[in-house]
Order: sequence, then C-alpha cells, then structure tokens
Amino acid sequence: MTPAQRQIFITLAGIYLALFPVAPANASDASITEIQRGRYLTDASDCIACHTASKDKPFAGGRPIETPFGVIYSPNITPDRKTGIGDWSGEEFYRALHLGRRKDGSRLYPAFPYVNFTKFTREDVQAIHAYLRTLEPIHNERKENDLYWPLNYRFLLRFWNWLFFEPGAFVANPDKSPEWNRGAYLVEGAGHCGSCHTPKNYLGADIASRKFEGFRLQDWFAPKLTNAAKDGLGGWSVEDVVEYLKTGRNKHSGATGLMAEVIVNSTSKMLEPDLRAIAVYLKDQPDNQNVAAPAPEPAVMRAGEAIYQDSCSACHQSEGQGVSHMFPPLAKNAAVQATDPTTLIRLVLEGAQTRRQRPSLLRRACRHSTGSSTIAKSRQC
Repeated sequence: MTPAQRQIFITLAGIYLALFPVAPANASDASITEIQRGRYLTDASDCIACHTASKDKPFAGGRPIETPFGVIYSPNITPDRKTGIGDWSGEEFYRALHLGRRKDGSRLYPAFPYVNFTKFTREDVQAIHAYLRTLEPIHNERKENDLYWPLNYRFLLRFWNWLFFEPGAFVANPDKSPEWNRGAYLVEGAGHCGSCHTPKNYLGADIASRKFEGFRLQDWFAPKLTNAAKDGLGGWSVEDVVEYLKTGRNKHSGATGLMAEVIVNSTSKMLEPDLRAIAVYLKDQPDNQNVAAPAPEPAVMRAGEAIYQDSCSACHQSEGQGVSHMFPPLAKNAAVQATDPTTLIRLVLEGAQTRRQRPSLLRRACRHSTGSSTIAKSRQC
C-alpha cells in the first residue's frame, strides 16, 4: 500500500467510525442518567451500611450482622467476578431483590430485606444494578454464616417465605396523594424502615398488626414511627421530620447509634421532596397500641430528680426543656417516654456522639446554662 493509499484508507476509516462508533467490549449499556438514579437509590437503601466491613473496601461485604439466630456475614456487591456480583445478569440481580434468591437459585436469609426490596420497580432495580457495576471490583472472601442448627440449611427458608413473604412490586394507593405514595414507596421499599422499627415474632418476621411501633435490636430501641403523641412522631411536624433525616437533629432530638449511621450514609443524601414524602407518609401512620408505663414509686422519683438536677440539668435545663438544636429536650421526649428504656439507659451509661455543632450554637447553649453545676464548667465552654 502506497503512502497515498494508506492516507485515503485512514481518512475513510475515520469517517466510518465517526458515523458508526463501535463501543468497547466492556462498555455498559446503561445511560449516565440511569446510573445516577441507581446511585441515588443505592444511597436511599443504605446498602453501604450492611455491605461494608472496612472503610477501605466499600460494598465488599463481610460485615457481621447479629441476629437472634446467629451471625450472618454480608456478601460482596462490587463487580468482582469471583467474590462479588460481577458475573450476575440483570435478571439474576432482579430475582435477588424481588424474590430473595441467590445467583444459584437458593434462598437468601431475610437479614437481606428482600421482603421490602420486592416493592422496587424493575426499572429501579435495573438502575441499582447499573450503578453497582460501575464500582471498583474488590476481591473479598467472606466468612461462612454462623447460624444455629438447623437454620444453616437454606431450604428451611421455603417455609419462612410461605408464611411471611409475598413478592410483588409497590402498588400505589389511589385514595392517597402522589406525595404520600412516593413516601410509602421509599419507606416500605428502599428505606426498609420496618426492619428496625417494627416488632418481630419469634421467627424474626414483622408483626404486621404492630407496624412501626418500635423494636429493640443490637442493644438499641428503634422508637415508634407512628403518629403517637407521647412516644412517636405526634409532636413532630413534617418539617421536623425532614430536618432530622437531612441533618441528624432537630429541636426535638439528635440522632445517635444506628440511626446516626443511617442518616450519614443514606437520608442526608436524599432530595428534600423525597424526605418530605417520607415525612408525610409517616405522619399518617396511626398508633395502634399505646401502653401506659406503670407509675414509679415516690422514693424512686425523688432519687431520680436529685440525680437529674445534679448530673443532667446543666445541659438539658432544670425543667428538661433543653437547648434547641444543641441539647434535646427531655420533657415530653418520645425516647424518654418509650415503654422500652434500652436506648435511654445506654445513652446515660455510655453517652452519645452527634454531629459537631457550630460555635454560635455552643455559645448559645453556654448562655442558657443555669444552676451550680453549669455547662460553663465543661470543656466545651
């Protein structure tokens, strides 16, 4: 081929490739928009929390999940082909979320919330899969689950699913607003809020008649998400719920423990319209059970008052009114008034760490301090 012929060939090849571009063999069919939506839904589902054991290996699995039936180690959901989901097809991934099945068809344990994720639309599952395929593949062999016999036999899940699992995508309620239905889709599906906030039966399934009425897990009590006035969201406005989910605190409370992790990894990254939709849906949840706690003995009340005034009032004020957005009020606080005191006891014994506040808020708290044991004596002031 002469130099002139070579130049003509190169020119014609360039024109052909410009008109009919050839994608590389490993190119994803997913659009940028779909991948972005998948990332958003992955954040909304808080996938990174359970599927990350080490910060330098995000989504690579191996985190121990303690259950009443033993320990389950989360799987690797990076696109590693040997230890992750790199060789999973879109249909296999959809089957995992929609039906609770592994690649080989065996059943997943319901520690993976397929009971909730089944409500995802196929398009949203496809978007999540598209996003996960863009992650860095990380080779990470996980430990075998350490479950009590005979629960280590997966075929037993056939009976669990028969009793407690009904697959099916979310169906909108025509009697409710689009905002309410969007909130229901996020709370019941992606957010799988009931996994922590709904009481469980002895087989670990949600008690449907007590949805969102609070549940104790991992030495925390996930409080009511119903609109209960005393120990639920009855005293919170929609704006209060949005602020809490976005920032981790509001004038009523500050997030600690497991919920702080959810906010950092998930809800703080969500769009405000979606947070409002969640709030609208939760505020519409009725309180089906309101059990009054027994009245304490007068001697116990006097002792508790003395301890509170000496050790707590400096920050939370003598009448328990707190300092807005700094120290939560304890008077009429839902966590304080919950029938299960687990979280309250844990916070008293171990303390709590919430997000660091701006110096202006700290100075305001110092100005509001009263009593002989003042906040001004603390290292913060």
